[in-house]
This record gives sequence, C-alpha cells and structure tokens, in this order.
Amino acid sequence: MSRYEHDLTLELDGAVELPVGGRVAAGAVLIVAVVLTALNLRPAVTSVGPVLGDMQRALGASAIWAGVLTTLPGLCFAGAGLAAAKLSRRFGLGRSITFALITLIVGLLVRVLDGPYVVIGGTLVATAGIAVINVLIPVVIKQSFPAQLGVMTGIYTAALQGGGALGSAVTPPLENVFGGWRPALVSWTVLAAVALLAWLFAARGVDGRANDSTGSVEHRSLLRNPLAWIITLFFGTQSMLAYIMMGWLPEVFIDHGVSKTSAGLLVGLLSVIAVPVSLVLAPMAARSTHQSGWIAALGVTGFAGVVGLLVAPDASPLLWSVLVGFGMSVFSLAVTVIALRARTAEDTVQLSAMAQGFGYLLAGIGPFLFGTLHDVTGGWTAPFIMVLAVYVVQIALGVFAGRNRYV
Repeated sequence: MSRYEHDLTLELDGAVELPVGGRVAAGAVLIVAVVLTALNLRPAVTSVGPVLGDMQRALGASAIWAGVLTTLPGLCFAGAGLAAAKLSRRFGLGRSITFALITLIVGLLVRVLDGPYVVIGGTLVATAGIAVINVLIPVVIKQSFPAQLGVMTGIYTAALQGGGALGSAVTPPLENVFGGWRPALVSWTVLAAVALLAWLFAARGVDGRANDSTGSVEHRSLLRNPLAWIITLFFGTQSMLAYIMMGWLPEVFIDHGVSKTSAGLLVGLLSVIAVPVSLVLAPMAARSTHQSGWIAALGVTGFAGVVGLLVAPDASPLLWSVLVGFGMSVFSLAVTVIALRARTAEDTVQLSAMAQGFGYLLAGIGPFLFGTLHDVTGGWTAPFIMVLAVYVVQIALGVFAGRNRYV
C-alpha cells in the first residue's frame, strides 16, 4: 500500500478494514463531505447583507435590530464553538458534525417563517450549527489526512471562503428570480442538505477512527497553556481584522467617491483572493518546519494595503483591496497552525475550540471599535491607525504561533 493510500484509510467499522480500493473510495467521500460542508459555513451569514434593507422594510424592523442581526453570528461562533469539544467527546466527530448540519438546516428554514424575532432566533440556531462545524472540521482533517494536512486545510479554507463569496454574490439574483428575500435566503438549505447527505456517508468512518485514536487519551484543559493562548490571540486578531474589513471597507470606499456597486465588488474580491492563496500557501506552509515567515509575509502585505487606505484611499482602491485580501488570507494559516501545534486529535479539538471560541469573541469587538472611532473623530484616520496596531500584534503573535512546538 502506498503512503497516500494509507493516509486515506478510513474504517467504516472500528474492527473491519476495507480493501485498498474501498479505503481510497471512503477517503474520496470524506473529501467531498468536507468540501460541501465548508461551502455552507459562511452563506448563512453573508447572504443577509445584500438583502438586509429589504428585510428591514418588509419586517418594519429598526436599525438596532439590523445591528443585532449582523452582530449575532460572531458572538454565536464564540459561544457555541466553546461547546464543540464536549459535543465531540459525547457523540463523536462525525455524529456531532451531522447534528450541526441538521441544526444549520433547521435555522435556515425557521428564520424565514415569521417576523423579526423569528429571524433572529433562526439565525442563532443556524450559526450555532456553523460554530460547531468550524471547530470540528480541522480536527477531522488532522485525524484523517495527517500527511496531506496542508493540502486538505487549503482545500477546506478555500471552500469556506468561496462559500462566503457565493452567499453575497448569488443571493441578490436569487431574490430577483424567486421574487423576495425569504425564498432567496431559504434556498441555501439546498446546499446544506447536499452536505448533510454526503456527511451521512462519511460520518461513521470518522467516528470509527476517532475511537481508535483517542479512546484512551486523558482529556486536559489548555486554558493554562501559554502557546494555546498565543494561538487563540493570533486567531482572534486575524479574525478581528477580517470582520473590520468586510464590515467597513465598503463604506470607506463609498465615502471616497467609489460607487456602491464597485465598492461591493472590491470587498468581494477580498474573499475571492483567499481561495487560490489558501490552495497554494497552506500546503507549502504546512510542509515547512516553521510557519512564522509565511504568516509574517501575509501580515506585512495586509499592513501595506491598510497604509494605502490610510494615506491615499482613492488613489488605487483595487491595489489596496488586493493587498488587504492577501493579508486576510492568513486565515488558512491560522487554521493550519491549530492542527500543527497539537499532537493528538483530542488536543486539536481542545485547541480549535479555545482558539475559535475566544478568538471570535475578540473579533466581534473590532468592528464596534472601528465604528466608534469613526463616529468620534468624524474621519477614517484614527480607525485605520487602530487597524495598523492590530496588524502589528497579529504579526508578532503569528510569528510565535508559527514556531514548531506543541501545546
């Protein structure tokens, strides 16, 4: 058996091993399930923005309601993400992700059934499912594809970013085709149902392997582990920068004379750039002894883009967007680092839950601080100086997180 075929080995029963062809087929099914699942981790959130105005008018909702609706996903990512480790230990990786996909589908269906409070409730349910999957998919990759960790992480993060771009780009045409925001939003349940179907085939093998590899491992907390906190803060700062850019960059461009359509396309470019970068850089970084240099290089690139936005925002919006997009692509390396810095699947679960739970909580503060600084000063200089400061912290944390050590 080749090393590649061995690494793709999946057991559909803890005691029964499949022939080589069956293992490769099971591995292919798992890859498809991971990609389809990743495609569903952002559309539930990014599909709302393009139709938010229509939702407000139809529901008679206030601006405060809109603010709550757009803030909820990040907070839910933090809260439900912290619970993912317990779910995994109780039900297994495969079953937990299956349950999370069902939760996502229920939330997507519920949020279009009634008024503003039902929309918020459905959004909470949907994003709770996403939060659990956010934490557990990197563990599946670590466990099932150890020798292809960088490649699979790149594929996963590229699919995740691509799904986010699809959510914002495809929802407006869906609204036109189906005649309203409700059918446009609920149509994303189709993609989630396809992912659930694929995961039902893959889940049993994932749980079988998890039981074999972690059955005798003692569970431990990483809350007192310095490296775990460095990785958590690194993940949180890069997420904070991404939230700020996705939330405020359109307004910055519009304020400097860019049309709304062009501003939307420029911000969409941020997610599009991350797809090829994730596919190329994550595997290369994972094969390196350290990931510090890759993280620093992307950070410096993003820093340069923000400097451009600060000094001459209307001089070359496309160039600044490309540079910022490369900077935001460090997300794929943040996910890679979570898997590389843990020795076991159980430690990966704990680290992933800690990094994403507390990290997304930290990230949610960013857009609020950026907007507050803008309101107080009446300009964009102070907010972007704050962003540059966060970039310096992110780069420093990333350099430490990228060193070849274990939690």
